[in-house]
Amino acid sequence: MTADFNAPGLTPAQIDAFVADGFVRIDNAFPRELAEQAAAILWRDARVDPGDPGSWRAPVIRLGQYGQRVFREAANTPMLDAAYDQLVGHGRWLPPRALGTFVLRFPLPEPPGDDGWHIDVSFGTEAPDFLDWRANVVSRGRALLMLFLFTDVGEDDAPTRIRAGSHLDIARQLSPAGEAGLTLRELAAGGFAGSAHRREALVTGAAGTVYLCHPFLVHAAQPHRGTHPRILAQPPLLPAVPLDPWRADAAPVEAAIRGAIKTG
Repeated sequence: MTADFNAPGLTPAQIDAFVADGFVRIDNAFPRELAEQAAAILWRDARVDPGDPGSWRAPVIRLGQYGQRVFREAANTPMLDAAYDQLVGHGRWLPPRALGTFVLRFPLPEPPGDDGWHIDVSFGTEAPDFLDWRANVVSRGRALLMLFLFTDVGEDDAPTRIRAGSHLDIARQLSPAGEAGLTLRELAAGGFAGSAHRREALVTGAAGTVYLCHPFLVHAAQPHRGTHPRILAQPPLLPAVPLDPWRADAAPVEAAIRGAIKTG
């Protein structure tokens, strides 16, 4: 069966799962052909031959923002646009004009060195130490964390680990800090261990799969135990207007924060 990239967005059950678990997986979110075209650009820029282990010089290679047509098209399919509307609200998000950072992982014996649990903070990035970058309870500067698979990713291929429901723990941790929020250092000191009881899920799927995640979702990398390199992009969905968990027509990304605070 041919994938329908113009299909309607998320089902009510998927939206409920996003609020409860902090993520939703969308299969065939963009065409495999776009994934293959994009991957060819990334392998070239990384100076890596995915079929030649002799060219794999590090367990992790990161590449920056890519705004070429193929990347914009992958991030803005009708299926994804509909899902952005459903999770963030119509007119409340900015169409992605680039994808990045790209993370290329390779099955090498060296530890990756970046596999600790964390959230992606979203403002204060002018600070030279990334541990001083910040997040606040209204997720200033970020409406969603998005994970785009540009290669097939199985359970052995260093899939990102995510703690289902951990966005609720982080919302409660951020709430007392108000507009100023907390730094990544403070969040870590306060304990990403506070979400250790949560069910762990893996970001697996075929090339063209996208995971739309709550910006507070706790996640982590892991070593590559497979045989073929993998490519994942982790761009934010930027807000067009600030998130407001207390608005009358709160979108699911906002409703999850409100529900966490009210039940905390």
